[in-house]
Amino acid sequence: MRKIPIALVQINTTVGALGENAKKIIEKAHIAHEAGASLIVFPELALSGYPPEDLLLKTHFIKDCEREIERLKNALPTHPIVIVGSPIRGQEKACNAAIIFHEGTGIAVYKKMVLPNYGVFDEKRVFEPGNKPLVIDIEKARIAIHICEDSWNTQEASVINLENSQIDLLINLSASPYHKGKRSLREKVLKQTASKLQIPIAYCNLVGGQDELVFDGASMALSPTGETIARGPQFKEDTIFTELVPSSETKLKQERFETVNVLFSSSSTSPTPSHRPIPVLDEYTEVYSALKIGLKDYVDKNGFKKVLVAISGGIDSALVSLLAVDALGADRVVGITMPSHYSSEATLSDARQLAQNLGIELYTMAIRDLYESYVAKLSSLWKGKEADSAEENLQARIRGTIVMALSNKFGWLVLTTGNKSELATGYCTLYGDMAGGFAVIKDVPKTLVFKLATWRNEQENKPIIPRSTIERPPSAELRPDQKDTDSLPPYDILDAILECYVEADMGMNEIIENGHDPQIVGQVIHLVDLNEYKRRQGPPGIKITPKAFGRDRRIPITNKYSE
Repeated sequence: MRKIPIALVQINTTVGALGENAKKIIEKAHIAHEAGASLIVFPELALSGYPPEDLLLKTHFIKDCEREIERLKNALPTHPIVIVGSPIRGQEKACNAAIIFHEGTGIAVYKKMVLPNYGVFDEKRVFEPGNKPLVIDIEKARIAIHICEDSWNTQEASVINLENSQIDLLINLSASPYHKGKRSLREKVLKQTASKLQIPIAYCNLVGGQDELVFDGASMALSPTGETIARGPQFKEDTIFTELVPSSETKLKQERFETVNVLFSSSSTSPTPSHRPIPVLDEYTEVYSALKIGLKDYVDKNGFKKVLVAISGGIDSALVSLLAVDALGADRVVGITMPSHYSSEATLSDARQLAQNLGIELYTMAIRDLYESYVAKLSSLWKGKEADSAEENLQARIRGTIVMALSNKFGWLVLTTGNKSELATGYCTLYGDMAGGFAVIKDVPKTLVFKLATWRNEQENKPIIPRSTIERPPSAELRPDQKDTDSLPPYDILDAILECYVEADMGMNEIIENGHDPQIVGQVIHLVDLNEYKRRQGPPGIKITPKAFGRDRRIPITNKYSE
């Protein structure tokens, strides 16, 4: 019996760029067809980009999507079956749909049945669910269609309805956002579904950055027993080819398939058969890759030519600068260092050394005179008040004004350098170091900042980030001999408590039972709750943990519950 070659096309689309997305779909479909694919699959909502959010409430947006669907009918290769994710009109809201194209027409439509409404997902607000499973026949095989969450829970009707239905293969179109551990979780869940249905699954996931979210690809094919037979690369576009080989219909259901096998990757210069999944990335490579593609896509998709980083000589700005160069190239990154009278020669030297190592342009603008001028002007209003955090924050706000003035004048995107630990506790200045357009490491805990910086240095023959930057105790340098630990617990203790409170939603007693000091736990919880108003006013940044501030965690600013 003839094999059914299947192409899983993981692409990087842009929300709202309907014409560009359609063009990419058409081009990739023709390439997959020329390589011999009979069934070509694109990710969830590939035509509109994901997530389109409230664009779906605009009736003309849906009409424009449907107009591009008509374009696809005429432009896609006619012989293979091509499956494309797109929003379409429903009864009252839009539907998250998979359009099945063949011979120049749309032969069927599947509407996503299980709409996620947790974490970063808000699909019930903008979509109405489908209520019917869809099975298509191709080459004497029966193929069911799912969209992302449909395959996520074996107790959902979307899965139960396929049991005992003589299905030969399940195709899943997905836009599954990344966080640490998500790829392995995704494979585990899909293996459970494959085992439950006793059929192979071919899963096609989106790639690229969209505002706070990153999609990591890693499309895969699983056997009926849950073995990962094929896996695509993470964080880059590719086409993964698999095959379904139905066996004699007289055999038992679980024996009717030989297997799903990798043939080759279209990105290879000379494709050769392979039965091994592409190896997964290690923890630090994976996180760094997510940050890099999230940054690059935010900059490029929003039309910025260059980015600006305020380089202090500290670890956070060093990591952000290095990420920017890795993502965009040195010619698109500009640095500025703004020493005050509290800045040490060591940090200023490290800032200069970092810029030299990265090969980026570096401006130096001392702020001492500006600061003294501000203090002189304010002294009559501050009469009788001792120096405190107001003077410290003033320095940060002067720096914020300078970087935003450069952004305004030259059109550069300012990258802020605050990490998750600082944003969680409010150890940052509103309208100061929080001023900017994109917060690259806002979801990266400080302990992970150090690990990523060390790991990235190890990839080179000599350190890019000066060793002294990594080894020096962190300091905001806004007052004499200041250290972060003057205001915060040590970062290894702080980050462990934040993981419990922010990501695991534990209460104070439960965190204390995990072995943490009650006084420190109370201090951390108070700081997190107190500073929600700051986080609401900060720029967007890349999600890399299971629960990021913003879309993932929606706590009232006016809130008297502290636990």
